[in-house]
Amino acid sequence: MNIQLVDLEKEYKTIKKELNLMLDNLFKKCDFIFGEDLTLFEEEFAKYCKVKYALGVDSGTGALELALRAVGIKEGDKVIVPVFTFYATAASVCYLGAKPVFVDVEENTGNIDVNQIESVVKKNKNVKAIIPVHLFGQPVDMKSILNIAEKYNLIIIEDAAQAHGAKFKLSDGKWYRTGSVGICGCFSFYPAKNLGCYGDGGIITTNDKNIADKIKLMRDYGRTEKYEHQSIGYNKRLDTLQAVILRVKLKYLDERNKKRREIAKQYIKLLEGLPVKPLDIKNDVEPVYHMFVVKVGKRDKLREYLAKKGISTGIHYPIPLHLQKAFNFLGYKKGDFPVSEELSQEVLSLPMYPELKKYEIEYVCSAIKEFYR
Repeated sequence: MNIQLVDLEKEYKTIKKELNLMLDNLFKKCDFIFGEDLTLFEEEFAKYCKVKYALGVDSGTGALELALRAVGIKEGDKVIVPVFTFYATAASVCYLGAKPVFVDVEENTGNIDVNQIESVVKKNKNVKAIIPVHLFGQPVDMKSILNIAEKYNLIIIEDAAQAHGAKFKLSDGKWYRTGSVGICGCFSFYPAKNLGCYGDGGIITTNDKNIADKIKLMRDYGRTEKYEHQSIGYNKRLDTLQAVILRVKLKYLDERNKKRREIAKQYIKLLEGLPVKPLDIKNDVEPVYHMFVVKVGKRDKLREYLAKKGISTGIHYPIPLHLQKAFNFLGYKKGDFPVSEELSQEVLSLPMYPELKKYEIEYVCSAIKEFYR
């Protein structure tokens, strides 16, 4: 048996007919840059997230960078970032000459440890913003983030790159989607994401018209007319072709996220009693399981064993950001963030995609049992 970590071909087969019709229509119109389908997708995604504006951009990384620029982060400013996340979250801060300030994460979820944020803010002058990362599709404790942000006048930019459609409940008792509470929400449409295109892509959500107008300018060379440039901008647009693909997929996102949750429940049940601990799910959240991540002993040997059985796995992430050479200039050292360092040695991502069959999940879990036996 051969089970992929993510199987995009199986997803494509479920939408092939509808997608090909939409693409054929685009090729007839040839409006590949800022075409009608991009405008429609932005409207549809904004409605889905229950925000006023959604601006398509070139990638999740581009989304973070433009959001930071739009809210006024500049050289010398500091931004709180979890240390256990993908490189782009912190790198986007550096693109502006600002400085990421790392915070350790919770051992049981992998999300930023909200109990450590205040002390970090107090120790650092010039902290202007915080980027909570909804890691692996589970929302951060946004109630606490909002309280801290209000207390210290911090800007919130949500990194929802792995959390399309995830929900959390706030103090008012209402449910909110990721990307709808911070001044900006930043999403990636990398192909393997829950909502992915067939290349690079991203989007920024916001309820602030001023922010939206700034992003519209920045993503397209700072221009108001074809050869009239109001400000220094960039080429960070989302292609219409990718928007067509995303329009088709968006219609099925909730259904596919529901299947991911069902698969996670099967995994949790079948792995019970083994030295394999799935990351916990907090109360008052609805995760979307971009990845199904477990903490295991003898991880590398287990991964090698599973590969021999035809089972693909992943490691997200093997090196915490403070130990990446790219961030040596920040002055952190090994031992500064013990939880993230421990997780980096223990986490393993098991196959997760909506088309995964029950017998395949059983095969994966059976192989894990054999290994530990």
